[in-house]
Amino acid sequence: MDSHYYATHELTVAQHPSENDFRLMVRLIAFIANANENLTLTKGLSTDDEPELWQKSLTGEIELWIELGQPDEKRIRKACGRAQQVIIYTYHEGKATVWWQQHGEKLARFKNLSIVHITASGVEALAGRTMNLQCNIQDGEMYLSDNDLNQIVNLKGY
Repeated sequence: MDSHYYATHELTVAQHPSENDFRLMVRLIAFIANANENLTLTKGLSTDDEPELWQKSLTGEIELWIELGQPDEKRIRKACGRAQQVIIYTYHEGKATVWWQQHGEKLARFKNLSIVHITASGVEALAGRTMNLQCNIQDGEMYLSDNDLNQIVNLKGY
């Protein structure tokens, strides 16, 4: 509702061997929060040259670059130089707080960078081999549900 975007997306999502169900759901949450017909999941953890998700224009320019976790400053600088907009989604409260304290001042210089913290305890319960999720985003809260479970995800910007 916040973005007035209403659509159905059929996604095939590969789970990296080192990725747990919680992180997989964080990737889906980032996709949902930025849903667009041109937004795509990338190879992510399998490659250094791509983010977790990106949106490209018809001419191949990177309009949106989405990272998860606590990337290093070099990777963020590279992303900000290549994309019109960069969003980093952090998701472990303790690690994210320490990371922000260490890098917050340096990151303030990137005008095309946004950082959002995801609080989504229990969201991994929605993960499954096949999923049919419904989502509503209102006032920075994401309401995710399937036929059996409902989860509230908080999205807080730094």
